[in-house]
Amino acid sequence: MVRSLSCDHFLKAGGPLLDVRSPGEFARGHIPGAHNLPLFSDEERAGVGTLYKHQGRRAAVRRGLELVGPRLAVLAEQAAALAEADANLRVHCWRGGLRSSSTAWLLETYDLSCTLLEGGYKAFRRWLRQALARSQPVVLLGGHTGSGKTDVLHALRSAGAQVLDLERLAHHRGSSFGGIGQPRQPTTEQFENEIAMALRAVSPHRVLWIEAESVQVGCCRIPPELFHQMQQAPLVELQRPDHERLDHLLATYGAMPRQELVEATRRIGKRLGPQRTRQAVDAIAAGNLRLACQVILSYYDRTYAHGLARSPHTPVPLVREGQSSAALAQQLLAMEPTLLDHSL
Repeated sequence: MVRSLSCDHFLKAGGPLLDVRSPGEFARGHIPGAHNLPLFSDEERAGVGTLYKHQGRRAAVRRGLELVGPRLAVLAEQAAALAEADANLRVHCWRGGLRSSSTAWLLETYDLSCTLLEGGYKAFRRWLRQALARSQPVVLLGGHTGSGKTDVLHALRSAGAQVLDLERLAHHRGSSFGGIGQPRQPTTEQFENEIAMALRAVSPHRVLWIEAESVQVGCCRIPPELFHQMQQAPLVELQRPDHERLDHLLATYGAMPRQELVEATRRIGKRLGPQRTRQAVDAIAAGNLRLACQVILSYYDRTYAHGLARSPHTPVPLVREGQSSAALAQQLLAMEPTLLDHSL
């Protein structure tokens, strides 16, 4: 007998997760860690849907059986290969309907046990909105470009703190240059999925450290439920000397392809101004990346100051000069009780 579980219990259950929706549906967004085992291609799914709309359920089911029938053995073998390490498989489709129930029948026929997600992926997205809205004590870590905020976040995690690394989940460092050397960005829907599952793993009773971001991280948009909490959170501002900021930026971007650096510089050309843009591009071409960084920082420093002036935060300064990220992490952990009292 195949069990159907609510989303929370389904996520807690063990076993590989099979998403039997089409590749296009899966690419737009899926439960992190899921394997795509599509019953239909995108084109086949569209065709079955059209039949259902114009000729009814029976015609659509018949066409579905014609398409899937020749592939049943392959699908069963693919599922069995994923089940080798764990006998139980978790299966879902879009609404927990025909595609997942048909797959469950196939798996049981093949002596593979499985559990279904009640309500399918659509139920997961409803669960996600509640997970993102859960109240959590948050502290933001901010600072000018080149302050090394991400390194400090990693040090906080190593020291045992709870950290949500939005830039890692978005595959982007948050500036015009932020996508260089990064994997392709997920969709905003998938970004939300990744955030929700990351939040599921943290305690709501302990501080969660997040890097201060604008609502947009590259092409990914921070979900409104989380961004609202970030706007209400206390902000620690790392203050680092310009020469250390430049050193950090050179260490981060110095080995990146020159042409990509030039293209990123030109993307902010209107805001940087034609003279500074030309100066920065010429410096990159000549291999003088330190000069290019100095020119470009003039724009990012103005942008940061403008954004901070419009934000609801009153930053708590923390001077960083010659200190390791690990040392700063210890200081920040010691500051947690005061920061939370200050935010109340």
